[in-house]
Amino acid sequence: MRDFNKVFLDTAPLIYFLDKESPLCSNTARIFSFFSLNKCEIITSSITCMEYLVYPYRNRDVKAVNAFWRFVKESNLDICNINEAIAEEAAKIRARYRSFKAFDSIQLACAVQGQCELFLTNDKQLRQFPDISCVTVEEWSNEV
Repeated sequence: MRDFNKVFLDTAPLIYFLDKESPLCSNTARIFSFFSLNKCEIITSSITCMEYLVYPYRNRDVKAVNAFWRFVKESNLDICNINEAIAEEAAKIRARYRSFKAFDSIQLACAVQGQCELFLTNDKQLRQFPDISCVTVEEWSNEV
C-alpha cells in the first residue's frame, strides 16, 4: 500500500498531531514524518481549517491558531477550497453513501478532485468509499 504520492489529510489526524496531549499525537507525528521523507504531496480542505480552528477560537487560544497556520505553511499543505465541481462530487458521494455526513462527503470530494491516492482519517466508516484508499491513524502501522 505504499503506492501513493498524494495524500488527503482529514481533520482528526491534524487535531491529533497539533494537540500534543492526544494519545495519537506520536503516531500522527510518525505518519507525517513518513510523508515528509517520501516527499508526499499533502492536501486538506478549507473544511479542515474551519473544523480545527473552532476550538482554539472558542477558547481564545491564539497560540493554537498560530500553531495551526504555521503547520500549514511549513508543511506546504495545499488547501482545497470548495467550488462547484467539489460540491457536485460531494452530492454524488452523499447520494451513494447515505450515512456519510455532509462534511465527510466534501472532504472525500476534495480528495477525489485533487487526485489523491490516500485519505488519512480516523473515521472507519469512510473505508467503504472505494475510490480512494482510506486509512485510519490507528491502522497506519498495519497498513503501510
